[in-house]
Amino acid sequence: MRTNADKEGKLTVGMRDSRITRIGYFIRKYKLDEFPQFINVIKGEMSVVGPRPEVREYVDLYSTEQQKILSVKPGITDYASLAYFEENELLAKSDNPTETYIKEIMPAKLELNKRYIENPTIGADLKIIWLTVKKISS
Repeated sequence: MRTNADKEGKLTVGMRDSRITRIGYFIRKYKLDEFPQFINVIKGEMSVVGPRPEVREYVDLYSTEQQKILSVKPGITDYASLAYFEENELLAKSDNPTETYIKEIMPAKLELNKRYIENPTIGADLKIIWLTVKKISS
């Protein structure tokens, strides 16, 4: 991202977002920007699988029910990450990306996360990891 990109918005809208540098485009395309999070996993601050961390601005909009997501350790990948793998492209098609995210995408992602935390299993984690590897390598 370019300097002060966060002042232009928190959401990345499309892979050709003007705030993303050429190297940033490459890094994002191949999800290389996720690797530093493995340090957080080693430190015990994150899990490999679990609800993705969210920007505070959007967490503040969670309902009481949705806040249950915050009771589990965040992860690098989850069902929501898989379902919305190309979220930025969806947002690029919207006339109001922030509204689309808040009213459509965020609630759907939170519902997927809720289902995951209600029935966490090693099998589900392995499936999510496998699907993530497949998605990234395709």
